[in-house]
Amino acid sequence: MIRIDNRYGTIEISQEYFRYLVGNAVSSCYGVVGMVRSGTRQGLRSVLSRRVHLDDGIRVRNEGDRLVVDIHIEVVFGMNISAIAKSIVNKVRYTVEEATGLTVKKVNVFVDGIQPE
Repeated sequence: MIRIDNRYGTIEISQEYFRYLVGNAVSSCYGVVGMVRSGTRQGLRSVLSRRVHLDDGIRVRNEGDRLVVDIHIEVVFGMNISAIAKSIVNKVRYTVEEATGLTVKKVNVFVDGIQPE
């Protein structure tokens, strides 16, 4: 649960909401093959369900009153990784800020794999 206190009160938004919001934004970016599982919880879930989830590889946390988003992806071989990462950062920042009204401090994109075309 992301909990942020401001002058109007307390805002609480579930991790699941953020992960699906970010997952939808990232999966629509050109050059992204998919999300890469990160962490023990996502690894265990993948063993039990054998499905690919949109929220794999996404972690959202708050630092003060701003959000930090970590994203683990796999890209298509031969694509400009820098351009893909910049596109993801801009799309995720815009999507999260428009949907929640919260400020995104940083979006970290980790390319964990490259898949041939």
